[in-house]
Amino acid sequence: MENKFRYIEKDKRKKILLLCDDIRMNSGIGTMGKEIVLGTAHHFNWVNLGAALKHPEEGKAFDLSQNVNKDIGIEDSYVRIIPSTGYGNAKKVRDIITAEKPDALFIFTDPRYWVWLFEIEREIRSKIPIFWLNIWDDYPAPLYNKPYYESVDVLMAISKQTKNINEIVLDEKANDKVIKYIPHGINTKHFFPIKEGHEDYDKLISFKKKVLKDKDYDFIIYYNSRNIARKHPSDSILAYRHFCDMIGKEKAKKCAFILHTEPIDNNGTHLRKVREAFCDPSYVNVFFSTDKLQTAQMNLMYNIADATILLSSNEGWGLALTESLMTGTPIIANVTGGMQDQMRFVDEKGKWIDFSPDFPSNHRGTYKKHGEWVIPVFPSNISVQGSVPTPYIFDDRCSIEEAAEAIHKMYIKGDKERIRIGKLGYDWVTGDEANMTAEKMSNNVIETLDDAFEKFKPRTSFDFFKIADRKTDYIKHKLTGY
Repeated sequence: MENKFRYIEKDKRKKILLLCDDIRMNSGIGTMGKEIVLGTAHHFNWVNLGAALKHPEEGKAFDLSQNVNKDIGIEDSYVRIIPSTGYGNAKKVRDIITAEKPDALFIFTDPRYWVWLFEIEREIRSKIPIFWLNIWDDYPAPLYNKPYYESVDVLMAISKQTKNINEIVLDEKANDKVIKYIPHGINTKHFFPIKEGHEDYDKLISFKKKVLKDKDYDFIIYYNSRNIARKHPSDSILAYRHFCDMIGKEKAKKCAFILHTEPIDNNGTHLRKVREAFCDPSYVNVFFSTDKLQTAQMNLMYNIADATILLSSNEGWGLALTESLMTGTPIIANVTGGMQDQMRFVDEKGKWIDFSPDFPSNHRGTYKKHGEWVIPVFPSNISVQGSVPTPYIFDDRCSIEEAAEAIHKMYIKGDKERIRIGKLGYDWVTGDEANMTAEKMSNNVIETLDDAFEKFKPRTSFDFFKIADRKTDYIKHKLTGY
């Protein structure tokens, strides 16, 4: 291990209060929070204010240190969980700060959940820094979040798009912040390819028979995400139906679409009714996987698939895509948000693209060349959505027909070609350019936070500014010509 990521004795480590989903949960935030804690517990001490919509363990506290010790191979980790219904309040955080005496706060989720925290940021930052791993989904740059962005010492970004959004919102103040691109990282011990000859191959075959009820299929598409509106699982079903019609009934009978999600969700669509209305069961095989799968079973599920699909219209990252690539399974995805990072679009010189105010996204297809492991679907319609907490955000919708064509392109590649491009995807996400493993994510966090601790200057009690210097906020990047 490099010196900068070295082991530090427990009583000499910085202690960090992590505000995010309970790291024992299987949500995207919870999973990534857990990987960050496990990957840095030799270097930092952690206290997690573990949020859940309605936490069954509210009012309790748990010491996970012994479990973490076993996981990472040390003897003196410090990891505590303080469960919380919702995302806490000022009193709860003040009480934790008084009891635990952390050296920093680390926020990891949407700022809307922590409005009360930003209201007391001066009180906190007069003593300790605030770090924020930002997950913002899409443009236009959320100028309404500017006070939040200004109220932290470090603004990390899970995607290249999010990093650009951070810089656009902060404008000239971006130079005063530590802004770092830290992509999500998947644990390679949990997600990996299983091919013939692998020690888990027999387990994979047995699992496949169980999932597919002993039926044999030539081509399997997989969806692994929540049934919520912006992820469009119903559009994925319709795209699959169109694909089945493209290849004809007899070939379609040998294909299947597995959705690992809750078919009925108040935040999504009644997917069983969608299937009933649009899918002829005599040749359109759409199955729902609703069992709570362990991580090892999730790895098996990706390994039995020929491709993973995600058509989200705005998406901070899209963990299912990274997990899929970690198993050597290629992907089909809408070109939006952080999902673009995993497609590796390149410019005229073959360089992996970055974003700027003049080029904030590749969703218009400015660059067509990409990693062979993906079939991209470019949005055909971009609309502005919004709510009271999120006044505006783009909704990048792709057409069902074009998504069906993407599935067809993946289908006609055949088994050998899909294995080849899946291997390319695996090699890239685990390599040094992508930095999309849990280990590399954790090392990036260590490096960024160590640097921030060294540079931290306590917040002053008040600011001076001239009213005449205040600028009118407007969106300064080019997207659709508006």
